[in-house]
Amino acid sequence: MKTLVTGSTGFIGQHLLTELAQRQLPYAALMRAHLRETSALSDWAGGCIIHLAGRAHVMEETTSDPLAAFRAANCDYAVQVAKQAALAGVKRLVYVSSIGVNGGQTVDSPYTESHAPTPHTLYAQSKYEAEMALTHLAAQASLELVIVRPPLIYGANAPGNFARLWQWTNSGWPLPLGAIHNRRSLLYVKNLVDFLILCTHHPKAANQTFLLSDGEDVSTTELLQALAKAKGTPSRLLPVPAAWLSAAMRLLGKGDMAQRLLSNLQIDSSKARHVLGWTPPFDFGAAVQDMLA
Repeated sequence: MKTLVTGSTGFIGQHLLTELAQRQLPYAALMRAHLRETSALSDWAGGCIIHLAGRAHVMEETTSDPLAAFRAANCDYAVQVAKQAALAGVKRLVYVSSIGVNGGQTVDSPYTESHAPTPHTLYAQSKYEAEMALTHLAAQASLELVIVRPPLIYGANAPGNFARLWQWTNSGWPLPLGAIHNRRSLLYVKNLVDFLILCTHHPKAANQTFLLSDGEDVSTTELLQALAKAKGTPSRLLPVPAAWLSAAMRLLGKGDMAQRLLSNLQIDSSKARHVLGWTPPFDFGAAVQDMLA
């Protein structure tokens, strides 16, 4: 299967291109300039586009209209790519969305593909709008669509929230995160890449949505301990009760951070395993060791 990749210079994109090259699979990076030339895609008729490009990991917002910025990058551009792909005869589009489309936390049970979307951030809203627009367009254009919703993606040099956790473990300062007993689903970047490649050609992936994770849920405390252990450094975690920490963070206006660090967010990714026969190449322990290799 011939594969075009948008967002190839990003964190996931770099890992994806490396893996495609190692497997000796035909691929190319699709840049925005290419979309002005339908002929640039003509050689990829019958192939697949993995759409990674978008706006994410905005730690300090600077634009006056963040929703418009998210929509332009995450929805409008995805639709533009899909339209050009359909015109060029591309067979399939794999769209990497976000578990944020389902919501920001779980209470009684893990999220599954059957749960109604409840986007909880502007970023997640733009991703959901893209999913809906792409689903409509794909049906009209006979373009196969695969939607993948990952949780926090981790790995060496990962951006965003994982980068912040990584920096904390390097700081040497004690952290009040030694008594957090939440359960969070995570996804190692190489597991995601392996699944995306599978989605480019597996016949049963067509027109499906998949929630994806490593399949092992860990607490914030366990994650920080695992990172410190892998690096051979002490974790320095203070056992502050989660309720105290949550209250303090909310008083400081850090409610969003409190949710990411303290709440549950679990994913049932059994559909990917049962429908596509997928098994993550790395379990959590092996992934942490691999990212530091």
